[in-house]
Amino acid sequence: MNLKDWIGRAEEVSDFATATPYAALSATFDRPAERPAVGTPLPALWHWLYFLPLHRQSEIGPDGHAKRGGFLPPVPLPRRMWAGSQFEFHKPLRIGDAMTRTSTIHDVSEKTGRTGPLVFVKVRHEIRRAGETDVALTEFHDIVYREAAKPDDVAPPPKAAPATSPWEKKWVPDDVLLFRYSALTFNGHRIHYDRKYVTEVEGYPGLIVHGPMIATLLLDLLRHQIPEAEVVRYEFRAVRPVFDINHFFVCGEPQADGKTIRLWAKDHEGWLTMEATAVIK
Repeated sequence: MNLKDWIGRAEEVSDFATATPYAALSATFDRPAERPAVGTPLPALWHWLYFLPLHRQSEIGPDGHAKRGGFLPPVPLPRRMWAGSQFEFHKPLRIGDAMTRTSTIHDVSEKTGRTGPLVFVKVRHEIRRAGETDVALTEFHDIVYREAAKPDDVAPPPKAAPATSPWEKKWVPDDVLLFRYSALTFNGHRIHYDRKYVTEVEGYPGLIVHGPMIATLLLDLLRHQIPEAEVVRYEFRAVRPVFDINHFFVCGEPQADGKTIRLWAKDHEGWLTMEATAVIK
């Protein structure tokens, strides 16, 4: 089996940008939960509330993800992580829009890392509003597969986050926050809600806070600080897991050009867990 044979494979999904998921995520992020009117723009990354993965229960694997194969290549490595993403926001998506997402396997690469073999899969998503040929949003999604952790694995040294930041917000994750986000994104990955599984099978000290949620909270911080800002580009990279057993911080710092915002997340000890850059207009 050659995993590169999956490069170019595509699928298309249609959906409607309805108001209730928007209001539910607002409530989850401790914002007012009013259902928005038709025509309200979606905040950046809130398109993840739509085009949800609707796999049948019989198609779910032991980790809560869909079984391997199908659209994504059948990578034999057992652990799957969201490593990062890159976005270009060409035009706003709005409540009430009918939308189509075309997803294509952009690249598959195999490497050897510190703990063994790794497989990187990059997926390109293009979202269009119904009836339009122009792309409203382009997203590249980086997925990494690796072997299960071994008892003698040595964790990579942590990297210190910036000591100070002009923007900072503390979050205290708990089971309910993680459950609500998993439910809103129909994410069955057990590392986010099944404490017995994540500690006894995958060997982590607690539930793992969703990387996409942290990436969205970074932009929510920007949205709070500069409500009128329109994000035109955004990218993030996961650096270190965040667990629900301690609080964490989302931080930001506008750069001198007035358009670039440096964003990052750090854990309770000050170690960098995610780094990101947003460009606004």
